[in-house]
Amino acid sequence: MPTPTKGPRLGSGPAHERLMLANLATSLFQHGRIKTTEAKAKRLRPYAEKLITLGKRGDLHARRLVLAKIADKSVVHELFTEIGPRFENRDGGYTRITKIGPRKGDNAPMAVIELVEAAPAKVVSTPAEPAEETAAAPEAADQPAEDTTSEQTAQAGETSQAEGETKPEEK
Repeated sequence: MPTPTKGPRLGSGPAHERLMLANLATSLFQHGRIKTTEAKAKRLRPYAEKLITLGKRGDLHARRLVLAKIADKSVVHELFTEIGPRFENRDGGYTRITKIGPRKGDNAPMAVIELVEAAPAKVVSTPAEPAEETAAAPEAADQPAEDTTSEQTAQAGETSQAEGETKPEEK
């Protein structure tokens, strides 16, 4: 029996390993994250990332290649319509493995493998105009500094409470 290309065999034989990886990938695509042993998570990562890359391609041949590995047509449809387009601008690294400690019964090292969410576009805020700050400074000089800060704090507290946020108490 030939040795596998990456890592030790999971379970008894190669057919069992293929079915186990297909079932783990199906669960990962259905739920977005699964909890399993570290060894299974490490073996699942390249398998799932190749399937997501095929999902990004989106053509008929790629769909048939995925259907040869994953039997559930609804999961394959979700992979091609939701998961693949979500990672359209990402060249790899679709999954994340987080170690969570040993399992209680047999002390097996456990991990969570999850799909990485697409990074939101970063909004760059421009700093306030310095001319406006210098123009407001002489007006603030006429009033005591404590009154201005207490008014600003009260206004900030009212707006944050109006938005439904709670302001942490200062000690």
